[in-house]
Amino acid sequence: MKAQKEPKTGKWKIQYYYTDWQGNRKKSTKRGFSTKREAEEWLRKFLVTEQADFNMLFEDFLKIYYADMETRLREHTMRTKKYIIDLKVLPYFGKLKMNEITAPHIRKWQNELIKQGYAQTYLKTINNQVAALFNYAVKYYDLPSNPCRKAGSMGKSNAEEMHFWTREEFSKFIDSVMDKHQSYMAFMMLYWTGIRLGELLALTVDDVDFEKRTIRISKSYQRIS
Repeated sequence: MKAQKEPKTGKWKIQYYYTDWQGNRKKSTKRGFSTKREAEEWLRKFLVTEQADFNMLFEDFLKIYYADMETRLREHTMRTKKYIIDLKVLPYFGKLKMNEITAPHIRKWQNELIKQGYAQTYLKTINNQVAALFNYAVKYYDLPSNPCRKAGSMGKSNAEEMHFWTREEFSKFIDSVMDKHQSYMAFMMLYWTGIRLGELLALTVDDVDFEKRTIRISKSYQRIS
């Protein structure tokens, strides 16, 4: 499994054997590397990923996790997961080996985020993403334990206080948009039915039954990218 330079292209290639997820032994070749070192480093990471060896770096296991989750989650949900992990988790744990990440590492990471003054609910959301990743490693790749369990959680599931308009406050507001028909209808729907904004934006004429005076909520509108 040594890298070789191809005379025609000047690029490096590397041939290797690996065992696929079904237990079959296979031979393959990867081409197009600029240097011998680059080829050998690619192979090292590939074999670690295929074998799910927990000497692998967090950033390498993350690729396995993403590849699996992308086939099971909605696009919007997956984008949110990636955004949170790539921004709030990967910079801290990326270069650590999976089996070296301990409860004290998790606690230090949590403390760093807490200091930044994020909302309690957002802290909880971030922590849940990390816990889910380690649960995945334990369940499907036999990581001995989830360090998040020992470290404990951070943040809160529910906000301490929910702000809402009373009927009197809403009446004052809605009077000010009487001349804006679409806005008036939108806010009336939101206030009196409790539907979410995405559900409101996805409504079509067919969702409204004027005889029964009902509205069917069956979809949600999302803007991707």
